[in-house]
Amino acid sequence: MKVACVGGGPAGLYLSILLKRQDPSHDVTVHERDPEGSTYGWGVTYWQGLLDRLRDCDPESASAIEAESVRWNEGVAHVRDLATRQPGDEGHGIGRHKLLEILAARARALGVRLEYESGITAENLPDADLVVAGDGVHSVLRTHHADDFGAELTPGRNSYIWLGTTKVFDSFTFAFVETEHGWIWCYGYPFSSEQSTCVIECAPDTLAGLGLDRASEGDGLARLGKLFAHILDGRPLIGRAAADGSTQWLTFRTLTNRSWYRGNLVLIGDAAHTTHYSIGAGTTLALEDAIALADALRESADLPTALARYEGERKSALLSLQSAARYSAQWYENLTRYIHLPPEQMFALLGQRHSPLLPYVPPQLYYRLDRAAGQLGALRRFKRWLGPKLARGAHARALTSRK
Repeated sequence: MKVACVGGGPAGLYLSILLKRQDPSHDVTVHERDPEGSTYGWGVTYWQGLLDRLRDCDPESASAIEAESVRWNEGVAHVRDLATRQPGDEGHGIGRHKLLEILAARARALGVRLEYESGITAENLPDADLVVAGDGVHSVLRTHHADDFGAELTPGRNSYIWLGTTKVFDSFTFAFVETEHGWIWCYGYPFSSEQSTCVIECAPDTLAGLGLDRASEGDGLARLGKLFAHILDGRPLIGRAAADGSTQWLTFRTLTNRSWYRGNLVLIGDAAHTTHYSIGAGTTLALEDAIALADALRESADLPTALARYEGERKSALLSLQSAARYSAQWYENLTRYIHLPPEQMFALLGQRHSPLLPYVPPQLYYRLDRAAGQLGALRRFKRWLGPKLARGAHARALTSRK
């Protein structure tokens, strides 16, 4: 099979690795519009379950990824002058640039052609049996066939900015700061022995009130550095200036698609779906897409059958994660509902922010129920039954309101 992967991100590179491992006679090319090594981004997170799957699929790249990753097994939340720590599952962080470097080297070693500065559009598609659109949330290939894919972008409310710092956090770190214009908060996690990612978020009114929407990059980073000086230990925040010199505040948009393939063109990674950054699943989902697509192509020689299987499997797998991401984003959009709770309760509900039940139950009552559910099997089963029921009702109401 001749395969053209459009986009040199984790999804396209990992798919090329898997296809060449399955059958070295596959002719696989990865096209990336930017120069090699020019990727923007700080660190990405993943969990032990993904690493186990990567070992099963390609032990060589999995070992390299693990060797370049840092780990943590607890979280800390700073609210005003108080810090609360809780143990958690082991998390992993790796620099996005390092991850792509590892995958590119492994793909080359297997005989994949990597063509950088190779912009692909619908007008100059490569001649291939299968074209994989891994060109991100703004995919030009998906956009060209918008009616066929049925993409829907749903904007969130809050503004955020993706930054780096030379402060190396020892755990996954949350910090919530109250200003005269409202709350602003960050998520910080290490991705190497020298740097961490720091994502900062706030409501639009807070952004405007603090003047961050109008600040130059230097001024904006300086203001943010002062707000979060207590967790940065005097280390600077590092950004990427926009063309006009302003800082790059964004609004997250959740992407869904009615269909994931059209003829021999198939979507993968952020071109197919996005989930809110607060659950840290973007890279994991991209790699899992690649695994599922490679498996489907191996199981069926008939391309339409393989692509239909891939779409069905991944849509089904994404349902719970998309729901969790939606509720996680809403938790932060309604931060004032939780921020004044006692620190241990607030941090506990921060960990429960994915729950479809939480928005419908008074926070302190939910906290008590959750504590009791850990000890009483019947109550835990009731919670698991009621949560999805409320989630389905909310989803149905959302669909009705769009009509």
